[in-house]
Amino acid sequence: MQDTVAVALITSLSTLAAAALTGLVGALSTRRQLAHQLTVAGQESVERRATRRDELRRDAYVGFLSACDQAYRQLDRRWLDAGGSEPVPGYDEAYAAMRGVDEAYNLVLLEGPAEVVSAARSVLTSIGAEHADQRRLGEEPGGPPVPLREGHRERWLVAIEARTKHRISFVEAVRGVLHNDA
Repeated sequence: MQDTVAVALITSLSTLAAAALTGLVGALSTRRQLAHQLTVAGQESVERRATRRDELRRDAYVGFLSACDQAYRQLDRRWLDAGGSEPVPGYDEAYAAMRGVDEAYNLVLLEGPAEVVSAARSVLTSIGAEHADQRRLGEEPGGPPVPLREGHRERWLVAIEARTKHRISFVEAVRGVLHNDA
């Protein structure tokens, strides 16, 4: 009888040990799977945030370029206007378009990064300088009224070159930020 009890005891202990070992392996495996799932979920969350940030940046940059286009159209109209034909009000369409560029610049400031903000500031400064130059040139007395572009052709060419240079710098900075993973 003792042999039977001993065999039963050994059998039940080995069954319990096997069950405990199986449970331990299962628990470790489940823990590893959960850790992996948490890691994957964290990575997906980071990717979603990065994608959203990129979308917000892209929208801010496109809005800034669009506002610049509006300002450039108004500045182009001013270059084609005959100087001295009528007084220029303090708040004209070009000034309103420049305010739009200021507002779009504020979004670029929020979205960053620094190299894009710096390039956008250069564009903004260039537009402001061109507008101030136009106002000053348009207020000059003398001669028959001719379009500013004709009366001040060199200034006009310098302004167009500055626009192009600053705009290209901004676009290159934006491309570097938006395509940094490519």
